[in-house]
Amino acid sequence: MNIDPRRSEAFLAAVDSGSLEAAATRLNVTPSAISQRIAALEQDLGTPLLVRARPCRPTAPGMRLLQFLRRRALLEQEFFAEQAEDAGPARVTLAVNNDSLATWLLPVLAPALLDEGLLVEFVLDNQGHTFALLEQGRALACVSGETEPMRGCTVEPLGAMRYRMVGSPGFAARWFPGGMTRAAARRAPVMVFDRKDTLQTVFLLQHFGLPEGAYPFHYVPSSDPYVQAIRIGLGYGLLPLEQCADMLAAGTLVDLAPGLFVDVPLYWHAWRIQPPRLERMGAALVRGARAVLLPLPGPRHDNANPSIRG
Repeated sequence: MNIDPRRSEAFLAAVDSGSLEAAATRLNVTPSAISQRIAALEQDLGTPLLVRARPCRPTAPGMRLLQFLRRRALLEQEFFAEQAEDAGPARVTLAVNNDSLATWLLPVLAPALLDEGLLVEFVLDNQGHTFALLEQGRALACVSGETEPMRGCTVEPLGAMRYRMVGSPGFAARWFPGGMTRAAARRAPVMVFDRKDTLQTVFLLQHFGLPEGAYPFHYVPSSDPYVQAIRIGLGYGLLPLEQCADMLAAGTLVDLAPGLFVDVPLYWHAWRIQPPRLERMGAALVRGARAVLLPLPGPRHDNANPSIRG
């Protein structure tokens, strides 16, 4: 059977915009027309596709349809670009974690994007949640902490980001004058990225026996302000070496727990069948990541924690 393009367009607009009203504005039709087209598509396929909530979201069959429509659109775009004398840029949506985007990802990825004529849209989330964005059809590929591929996809190990527990010299002198101890850590404010971030929680429980809630903390859900908050002494927290190595060398940050660190494994997930330009971009990303990240220790990497910070 064929999927009616106007009905699938309405479905995509509703998922992307989060409401029937916003989808109607995007397509310059009425909300009633959007609802009718989606209902007709659901009748065509014999299953509910959209949960009409705020924001509206795809059902499980809707997610599979979303995956198909996203990939079909990119493949069509690639096909027609190859037929044209002047192939225009194609847009790809990649789900990535904040710390990767703030450090190694752009320098590694930029040459491939330029060479292949690709426009990129980054969707940011914790590396334990970027995989879900691929499952939902909201991204065509992702950087994730997940080790197992989704059906129809491949997974390639990228490497590990190493995190150190750091603070400003003034912060260390005030809160940890005798070094980082369990008693001192119960009082010192911790920097937490967001409510999905369990990186500090895992570290403090593993090394100091402190459960979540046993210490004060701040939420700063943006990479550069998070680093700045640590640098000016608002709190202390784990930073990837890619972000803090120069500041440690300069003495503007100090390692509060020498010898202790957290390695966060990362993997590249992409569809097994994909446009050539996206496939070449992914291969370049994998090569570049392996050149700058720490090698992963083994084939299974069972120490991976998929819920820690992005």
